[in-house]
Amino acid sequence: MCLGIPGQIVEITDANRMMAMADVSGVRREVSLAPVMPTSGDLTEVIGEWALIHVGFAMAIIDADEAAETLAALRGLGEAQETLEAMAEGAKALGERA
Repeated sequence: MCLGIPGQIVEITDANRMMAMADVSGVRREVSLAPVMPTSGDLTEVIGEWALIHVGFAMAIIDADEAAETLAALRGLGEAQETLEAMAEGAKALGERA
């Protein structure tokens, strides 16, 4: 399964290598802009844009609404995972007492 996580492009770090810094939920990561290179060739056009990031590559430029919806869904999945883990721990504790 592939998962793209929204990140906002905040600066160009190496124009020759098409690398930029993306802010992914408060964590900054360097990513390649090669897959989303603007047709003009001007990388500064993507500063401030949101991108779906997968294994260090900006795979697609998305709008702010889509980024917010995706981040909310990912947070929801995290909360669901925490609930499932808590339920499993509870079941394990009950099983150990029996």
